[in-house]
Amino acid sequence: MSDQHQSLTWYGWLSIAAAISTIALKSYAYWLTGSVGLLSDALESVINLVAAIIMLAVLTISARPPDDTHAYGHEKIEYFSSGAEGIMILLAAFSIGYAAWERLWHPLTLHQLDLGIAVSVFASLINLTVARILIGVGRRRQSITLEADGKHLMTDVWTTVGILIGIAVISVANRFEPSLAFAKQWGLNGWEILDPIIAIGVALHIVWAGLQLIRRTVAGLLDAALSPEEIAEIVAVLEAYVVSDGIAYHALRTRYAGARRFMSVHVLVPGGWTVQQGHDLLESMEGRIKDKFDNIDIDTHLEPIEDSASWEH
Repeated sequence: MSDQHQSLTWYGWLSIAAAISTIALKSYAYWLTGSVGLLSDALESVINLVAAIIMLAVLTISARPPDDTHAYGHEKIEYFSSGAEGIMILLAAFSIGYAAWERLWHPLTLHQLDLGIAVSVFASLINLTVARILIGVGRRRQSITLEADGKHLMTDVWTTVGILIGIAVISVANRFEPSLAFAKQWGLNGWEILDPIIAIGVALHIVWAGLQLIRRTVAGLLDAALSPEEIAEIVAVLEAYVVSDGIAYHALRTRYAGARRFMSVHVLVPGGWTVQQGHDLLESMEGRIKDKFDNIDIDTHLEPIEDSASWEH
């Protein structure tokens, strides 16, 4: 395994440690307050732990070099990681929604809200710190797995912020307006009804995050092309050779596989060129493209420009 991937697996362990810490803290906050909103937050942190474990395994496997049975490498396993994470997020959302719906019809009075909020804020700061680290390293190292896990943690941070705002409103409102006429039928101070409503909102937000991950997974498994901006950079290099060397090209194809990029193109040169001339052109062309992108595999096919068969895909 390369030094780069060894260091990336270290970030996997960092994510696992953060998930265990936040599960403990948020579970304690739920135990203190009885808030189903905080319970939903703790359940999402369990998903973060499972996702971090999967991420560590994926980073280890994707670091393996190509072999006889996987000639194009193992990076595509990253999409199985994101797909599994997306499914787990949807399951967590269902669990949160079910618990919140039950609490909506059978609400309970919340306790020790100030301490519960303080504990959750500390847990959220841990997630925020680790998320920023993972996103930054993921973008710098072009690791989709790290970046996705970081963004998932950021989703968790914003979820916690929403829950804490709602609980803070309940805490403050119960002090200054302890009795609401419309809520007497619940047998409560009235503001506790916000707790399950917030949890349902969190569940819907988590569903969106899970669907986005699944969509990205499907796109990757279906060999989605590079972004329009990246393709434009490749075309700019090819067009420069069209102008300077009088060549042509067609059948440009691109795809992602985890953090790696792949492209293939047919390059048409004058039939009178020697093999060496054609080889030198392709070497120069590929070198300029690789200067623009890290971790890209290029497959070029050389053909005579005069032959009509050369223009067939």
